[in-house]
Amino acid sequence: MAPRGNRSNKRPPPPRGKGKGKRPSAASAGDDPFFEAEPKRRRARADEDIESGDSDDDGLALSGAAVGEDGEEEEEKEDEETAGEKKLRMTKEYLARIEDAVKRSKKDSDDGDEDSDEDSDDALAKVLKKKQLVESGRQRLSLAARVLPPGEQDGFTFIAKHRQPVTAVALSKDSDRGFSASKDGVIMHWDVETGKCEKYLWPTEKVLVSHHAKAPLSKKRSQHILALAVSSDGRYLATGGMDRHIHLWDVRSREHIQAFSGHRGPVSCLAFGLDSPELFSGSYDRSIMQWNAEDRTYMHCLYGHQGEILTTDALSKDRLLTVARDRTMHLWKIPEESQLVFRAPAVSLECCCFIDDKEYLSGSDDGSLELWSVMRKKPTHIIKNAHPALTPSSLDSADEKLPKENGTCKSESFSSAHSWVSAVASRKGSDLAASGAANGVVRLWTIQPDSKGMQPLFDLPLDGFVNSLAIAKSGRFIVAGVGREPRLGRWGLVAAAKNGVAIHRLSLQDDSEVL
Repeated sequence: MAPRGNRSNKRPPPPRGKGKGKRPSAASAGDDPFFEAEPKRRRARADEDIESGDSDDDGLALSGAAVGEDGEEEEEKEDEETAGEKKLRMTKEYLARIEDAVKRSKKDSDDGDEDSDEDSDDALAKVLKKKQLVESGRQRLSLAARVLPPGEQDGFTFIAKHRQPVTAVALSKDSDRGFSASKDGVIMHWDVETGKCEKYLWPTEKVLVSHHAKAPLSKKRSQHILALAVSSDGRYLATGGMDRHIHLWDVRSREHIQAFSGHRGPVSCLAFGLDSPELFSGSYDRSIMQWNAEDRTYMHCLYGHQGEILTTDALSKDRLLTVARDRTMHLWKIPEESQLVFRAPAVSLECCCFIDDKEYLSGSDDGSLELWSVMRKKPTHIIKNAHPALTPSSLDSADEKLPKENGTCKSESFSSAHSWVSAVASRKGSDLAASGAANGVVRLWTIQPDSKGMQPLFDLPLDGFVNSLAIAKSGRFIVAGVGREPRLGRWGLVAAAKNGVAIHRLSLQDDSEVL
């Protein structure tokens, strides 16, 4: 009996011939559903259908049900497309949209005349070639000439409200979502079209320490935020401020996931590389640190500035632009581990941004705008008093509100802080730029080709200190983070201003063109 029991515990050998090695039946295996395999049931049903023939209607119905189940499984398998098939489908849809736009534009221009397929193919090839040149930075997109003058009803509308002045705003790569942060540590995530806002909640101190944050210097950790940046894939949001840490957030869950420590001063600026998880942070300790948000690791540290770093902007993962209070702007070439130093005649540079890989824009605390070229160490074009605080007519109207001395109005005390260019932005790869101060307007600029200068385009009224600006990739709207106080201090106050994020829609000619 013992050998027979051992033999029963072993797995039965596979059948070699007819009548040998039978599978356990349902009676011997019990009611275990494991042995009731679906293919066996289907074979049984198929056998019944064959035996019944044309005389059995029930068999026909049963065979139809079996075929239906197989068809559903085949459809499910077909629905599961691979990554290559998905890319191919999206490419075809993209080409179809561009082809439709080209046909509509040619139909409007030719007054309904039919064009040959060769002409439409040539036009489509020209559009694709132009888009490739613009995206690669070898050709500048002409966008400023297409911006229509704002109407009387057009203006800034607040899409998100904050209790304290907004210090930073950022847009996602497709410009459908926005992010903002304020001095009281509130982080908002809002939809551009619907205006729906969602708030990020700070974790407890215990959770922050578990996420590799160092203990605060005081009893309570400061949540004062100075900088904000979002990755190109829209997965990560980085914030930095007075607690000397870079905090990494998950955009999908709006939860804190990591804290980077290493700076010895407040983190004043942040920037993600284009299409890269690499994050750059600038601080009052005069250093720039490079991080990897995907791996959540420290990579490199850059030194060169002799003053507090205020603003940074990244064009790609290997090009970085920074300004500091040492009256210099640095262009960092990350792979080469080199830098170009541009010296400004102003007292201090406050902000900067890339126009393309060859030209840059900066604003200073004396109210001037500087246009730079990679071929020169000094500005190629300077616009002084780009944001005048008070005009002679407004001086007369505000005569009673300003302090007087010897019967004359002292406008210097008002215009010294309100005319600082506190924010600049551009639609990268185009000729459209914007600048903001506290004089009550956001000014749009046209960047002329070949470093010939820039010309004012339109003035968009907005009260308060414009601490941050962002232009949509489509060029159809501009976002401003405003407050009653400046971003880095409290040396000015606009009591009539609101703290929040304001958006201004821009109307473009040939709006059907795919940008």
